[in-house]
Amino acid sequence: MLSGKKILVAGAGGLLGCRLVGRLLADGASVVAVDLEQATLAQRLQNAQVAPHDNLTIARLDLNSKAEVSAFFEATAGLEGAVNCAYPRNKQYGRSFYDVELSDFNENVSLHLGASFLFIQECARYFERSQQPFSLVNISSVYGVIPPKFEVYENTPMTMPVEYAAIKSALIHLSKYAAAFVADSRFRSNCVSPGGIRDGQPEAFLQRYREACLGKGMLDIDDVLGSIVFLLSDQSRYVNGQNLIVDDGFTL
Repeated sequence: MLSGKKILVAGAGGLLGCRLVGRLLADGASVVAVDLEQATLAQRLQNAQVAPHDNLTIARLDLNSKAEVSAFFEATAGLEGAVNCAYPRNKQYGRSFYDVELSDFNENVSLHLGASFLFIQECARYFERSQQPFSLVNISSVYGVIPPKFEVYENTPMTMPVEYAAIKSALIHLSKYAAAFVADSRFRSNCVSPGGIRDGQPEAFLQRYREACLGKGMLDIDDVLGSIVFLLSDQSRYVNGQNLIVDDGFTL
């Protein structure tokens, strides 16, 4: 589906980003994989069994640096799509609602949503310069669509961070804003909103989460990748400003 396309993956060293790089390569794309630390990115791709490939380029990129992001897009040619899997946050991220300090809330919103805004803005500018079809996929969440189901977190050390809800809901609207602002069917800006992804969570949590779904419960990473590939491909050529929810019915 992606043969010959050149795709940028930001946050390529993360849980989703690593596997997405491998899937895009398998589907015939050339991939530019970027993250905050190039050496760490290379190691994480190796851990995810993504071998060095003629169609894979890795590089360092700080999504919170206007100068770096602008220079990167200026220096990179031939992009036909981009996926932002990055998840920047500070060390206080993930506290319970009443324990979140305003300064940390503001910093985390700035780090994550601010970086996403910059990335979307530069993708739009890239399209305006190149005038070639471009598909941007932003990664939101079911918790950008519905309020948290706090009952699934009971009797676990886990919570659903308030910053996450604010960021992911705003990201959906920001993605739509970009599509409406550019107003050209050749530039597409869409979101994928996955349900929870399995990553060593406590069994009690997994069971309660499964009960809120239709059978699968927490997703495996591969369950999400197909929706991203679809939005990057020509099969979704006129899908624009949309939010594709992949959640086994969690939001029903």
